[in-house]
Amino acid sequence: MLSFNPKACSATSRLCSLLLPVNVRAMSSSMPDSILVIIAAVFLLAGFVKGTIGMGLPTVAIGLLATQMPPAHALAIVIVPAIVTNIWQTFVGPYLRDIVRRLWPLMIGTVLGIWSGAGLMTGPYAHYGTIVLGVLLVIYAIVGLSKVRFSVPRRNEKWIGGIVGLITGVISAATGVQVIPSMPFMQAIGMEKDELVQALGVFFTTATLALAFNLTGAGLLNATVAIPGLVAMVAAFAGMYAGQAIRSRMDAETFRRWFLIAMLLLGLYLAGEMLVRLSTETVTPGAH
Repeated sequence: MLSFNPKACSATSRLCSLLLPVNVRAMSSSMPDSILVIIAAVFLLAGFVKGTIGMGLPTVAIGLLATQMPPAHALAIVIVPAIVTNIWQTFVGPYLRDIVRRLWPLMIGTVLGIWSGAGLMTGPYAHYGTIVLGVLLVIYAIVGLSKVRFSVPRRNEKWIGGIVGLITGVISAATGVQVIPSMPFMQAIGMEKDELVQALGVFFTTATLALAFNLTGAGLLNATVAIPGLVAMVAAFAGMYAGQAIRSRMDAETFRRWFLIAMLLLGLYLAGEMLVRLSTETVTPGAH
């Protein structure tokens, strides 16, 4: 089972210094302290979820931050903590070679889908991304709560994986969420529990790096996200440590169920709130 070593924070600090922009002074005057506190709280919770069930950091973080900012800005803050935590998860386990051999079509398809969808999160229809994000969180929760299990024969893994990857990539380019339909697919190919946890690290690292290119091209991954990104990363590691420290003392299945219910409610809120806002904006011009 995956275990967290606090020394990993210092081991990854050099990587963080490469990923974070060098000039961070502009951020100190433009980011209110209240937002930094919210970011820290969100990533503490998201890290706790990841430490407890082995996944969920980007999904939780983007979903919660989207209540305060556009999904594209939320994703820009999530990128560095997600890359660092997923790289760590990628190399903790003996299955890396088998994972790459089985999932390369899924990963290549996802990268191509993400790159082909560049601009979906920042273009003229970007405000619909919050609605799509909310709907995806609802679908993700319903699939998890229903415990529906699919099965993909080994001989069909690669071509189905490529298609699933393309769909996942386009969805991820629009919302930042990478779990639909990739997660049901990885469960359907019959990976063991520890192998699946490591596979999630490999897949999410690949997808998040591809998203980083999109955000860089859109001008969103710059010096202004350095401080919130650093705050997010420290809080995420603290949350992961806490989650893994108490994982053996709690009923993981009960926690997972309540986590999915929370994601369901969050998705309904995000989609509903944005639909109300858009309908209000549509009616308002006609009133003048």
